[in-house]
Amino acid sequence: MTEKRTIKARRRVSAWTAEVANQSRLLLAAKTALAAVLAWYLAPLIPFAEDQYSYYAPLGALVTMYPTLARSARVGLEALIGLALGIAIGLGGLLLVRAGAPAGMGLAVVVAVGVILGGIRRLGAGGDWVTLAALFVLLLGGSDADGFSVSYLVTMAFGVLVGLAVNLIVFPPLYLRRASERLSVLRAAVTDRLHELSEAVGTGHLDAERFEAALDDLSATIAAVGDEVHEAEESRRGNPRRRRRVAEQNAVQDENAHRLAALERVSFLTRDLVDLLLSIESRGGSSLESPYRALLVIAITRAADVVATPIGADEAPDRLDAATAAVDGCQRALDAEGRATASAVADDMAVTVCLRRIVDASRPFVESRSG
Repeated sequence: MTEKRTIKARRRVSAWTAEVANQSRLLLAAKTALAAVLAWYLAPLIPFAEDQYSYYAPLGALVTMYPTLARSARVGLEALIGLALGIAIGLGGLLLVRAGAPAGMGLAVVVAVGVILGGIRRLGAGGDWVTLAALFVLLLGGSDADGFSVSYLVTMAFGVLVGLAVNLIVFPPLYLRRASERLSVLRAAVTDRLHELSEAVGTGHLDAERFEAALDDLSATIAAVGDEVHEAEESRRGNPRRRRRVAEQNAVQDENAHRLAALERVSFLTRDLVDLLLSIESRGGSSLESPYRALLVIAITRAADVVATPIGADEAPDRLDAATAAVDGCQRALDAEGRATASAVADDMAVTVCLRRIVDASRPFVESRSG
């Protein structure tokens, strides 16, 4: 047990290290640092803003620095809209206090209204800034609330512009190839789950707890890779590098989207197959009896081989034929058997249908010439 925990802990540390130290994250860190420094030094040149509030410029740069240009622009704009709305709320709170209301009441009104309006979905990331900006104006504006508000908004906007400029000029990234690589990792993970299932069926014992944990990990991997595929698509928007080799980029983007959809489907069908086999095992069904079990092991293994095949691989057609033949063999064996109940027939048919759909999900890629 201790050894398993140690291995699991090492894997987590390795995964965290890979997330923190990957090339795109290091590039983003360098660009963010550069944008913050530039915003800090250039802030005193901003018209209509007081020098004492220059520290908001690096904050504006930080707000808008995201891996993709499209998201940087969207979040930067949302943040400024949220700030403007929060400033208006803060000024309203100051007017309430100056009109004679207790300071606590003014604070409560500002916070309550800020939280309510911050929940507007169209504000996006700007919703998080509404209450914060309102509090800053109420608590820090003092006797020069108007000057503070203008300086706050203008300086933040300047920082956002600096961040966008740095993100646009300094190596604007395209993540299409990285998404392709991550999809290959996902393909390997799906294949591993199918091979594990094949081995478990061969031994005649399926560990429900083990497979549930493995499939949950697979679901998490799919979610993470899906985010990267969508980020790769987003990285093209507004990116000047998009103009280069447009046809190739379009092909890679389409291929990534189709691969993700296929792997999501295979993952769903694998979970369905595991659930079916666990149910059949608990009732002593024919799908796990010899000699049919040997045919089922071969069919699952051949299906896993098809899923594992890289796009355009020479062996892809042979693997597809072998998988199709193995599933057909399972079907013929079931048809030749006389099963006692309708539920047994339904379960056994569902197993072969799952396997056939897993093979069919990979079928569009076995003849692709793209790598």
